[in-house]
Amino acid sequence: MNRNTSIARRLALGLALATSAISTAHAVDFSGAAAITTDYVWRGTSQSNEDPAVQASFKVASDTGFYAQAWGSSVEFAPDTRASTEVDLVAGWSGALSDTLALDVNLTHYLYPSTTVDLDWTEAIATLTWLEHYWVQVGHSNDALATDTSGTYATIGARLPVSDTFRFETAAGHYWLAGNRGYEDYAHLQVGAVWAFASPLELRLTAHETDSAAERGFGALAGSRIEAALQASF
Repeated sequence: MNRNTSIARRLALGLALATSAISTAHAVDFSGAAAITTDYVWRGTSQSNEDPAVQASFKVASDTGFYAQAWGSSVEFAPDTRASTEVDLVAGWSGALSDTLALDVNLTHYLYPSTTVDLDWTEAIATLTWLEHYWVQVGHSNDALATDTSGTYATIGARLPVSDTFRFETAAGHYWLAGNRGYEDYAHLQVGAVWAFASPLELRLTAHETDSAAERGFGALAGSRIEAALQASF
């Protein structure tokens, strides 16, 4: 058993125990979502080799703010890795700090089952939201992208409602990856529109752009792309 497999099993067990403890000790809320997207884009780069992806998530949250979540997506990396699925196991806390500020802190483990190489890694993430429409997020890992070296990601974003059913979303991010097996620090920008046309369905259209440093590190998986997604929440 390799190191990340052991970590994944401990996190999965911890997630199951946390879910059980949350559901038995406090009032809880269960939620989830399912989506299909034309391209799974993460931090400006395609994780599905520019092909469509299917995604789903399930979350249990306590009235104390603690929560556990599992999120999954189809992926397509280099053929020799045989990676076809990503599963993110998340444990964290979210809550209001004041009338205008909210905080979310979590530990996320990125798990890639049935691969021929070790791609699993873990990241600590904190998100500060102001007035429910503006946010700043920072993520850090000592094993970013499973490279055994550190990486820090930061983004600032905004949700701009136009009506009860339509809004714009934008975010700008920077990933500090210098020294990570040929990767460079890079920046990305995304601008999107979201139309909640029929509850619980919404349609998203997002344009992504990265700088040339991302293209040098990730090749054709970075650069300019447009992603369309249909999502249902429950």
